Amino acid sequence: KDMRHSMFPLLSLLFLISQWSTACASTLSSLRVRRRNPFPFDPGFPIDKVIVTALNISTYSWELGTATEALLELYSPELSVFGDSPFEAAKNLSTWSILPHALAYAAEKIVIGTGPNALSDGDGAVGDPASLGVGAVLLGKVEGYERFGAAAAAEYEFITQGAPRAWNGAISHRVEYVELWADFIYMAPPFLAYYAVETRNITLLREAVYQCQAYRQILRYNTTTADKNFEGLWEHILGPVKNDPGLWSTGNSWAAAGMARVLATVMKAPAFPSSDDTEAQEIANWRKNAVKTLTDFIKEIVDGAIGAGPTAYDNKLIRNYYNNPDIFGETSGSSLMAATVYRLAVLVPDVFGNDKYIQWAEGIRTTLGGTFVNADGTILEHVDRDNGTVRPAVNPLAWTDVNPWMTGSPEGQSFVALLYASWRDCIYAAQCWNGLI
Repeated sequence: KDMRHSMFPLLSLLFLISQWSTACASTLSSLRVRRRNPFPFDPGFPIDKVIVTALNISTYSWELGTATEALLELYSPELSVFGDSPFEAAKNLSTWSILPHALAYAAEKIVIGTGPNALSDGDGAVGDPASLGVGAVLLGKVEGYERFGAAAAAEYEFITQGAPRAWNGAISHRVEYVELWADFIYMAPPFLAYYAVETRNITLLREAVYQCQAYRQILRYNTTTADKNFEGLWEHILGPVKNDPGLWSTGNSWAAAGMARVLATVMKAPAFPSSDDTEAQEIANWRKNAVKTLTDFIKEIVDGAIGAGPTAYDNKLIRNYYNNPDIFGETSGSSLMAATVYRLAVLVPDVFGNDKYIQWAEGIRTTLGGTFVNADGTILEHVDRDNGTVRPAVNPLAWTDVNPWMTGSPEGQSFVALLYASWRDCIYAAQCWNGLI
């Protein structure tokens, strides 16, 4: 009798453990199914329509490259540098029976040429065709698509050996003259870093990181006592033709997001070959320092965005220029900056995994799910429910235009797709929360 009574608590405990294990297995199974679905969570707007519109209206090289990256992060996150083991995953591409969505798109859009146009017509730009570089490298791993790998090699050679450079070694964004654009940091350094890992070239990886340093040295805003709120932000363009010293929202987001991709590449790259233990340790030390340096550079820009003060925002969106309180808040730069914060919350949680950053990004995301009052007094959705058009955006071809762009910015559409992918992955990493898991 006593023995039977003493068994009851143990049997009850075993039953509870069994039930808990079953529930956990069910949850994990559900999570695996969700991970196969690119859109498992509702961000408050029709993200599937956003990316379709992005693909339909992208035409220029940098737009095609940004759309390719958005597709990669959305549909093939294991191949993106933000994946758990992206370079291991890329080794298996030759076994895939169907090209990933991003690579099928890149294969259709890349036009193989020579020199600065090795991957696309850059219209005089060094950096813009390079935005297709990661897609080209991945395509080159697939049987029948090796020509894209050769084109990526030609792109790399021109950027590092043929393009003009500034006094400090910063590679010009333009082919015919030295001109530095913040946009360049999203286009070329992520490609150079990825190609460095692909070719086991630690010198090239150092160059990719150095380009971020060199650009920051020249473009970082020289604040005065009167405008300390903008400390850490970058000017848009320094050069003889398109010079723009303004603190362009999208330019700062291009720079921060590009450095985040370089950071992820440095962190996820397998060990590089070395001649001895001393060299191996030197490389390990350099990588550790590079991670801190890039994290600090990104943090400067993000802190500048958050700390710019209320005059830099309009309807909860960053104004087209941080330092011009008379122009509109826009969705493009705001979305890409929020995407960067979500990525850094996962990559460097001890720095970015806190409410200061995540809640700021959440503010941008939830704003996109709401409405705004148009200039004519009508109330519009930030993301059109019928076709996924995101608005108001900055004119994608005229960044100083004071009129909001309402018909869809190709890069801006891709930025919102990148925001969604980064938010989704932040939830999976348990750094963000959507109330569902």
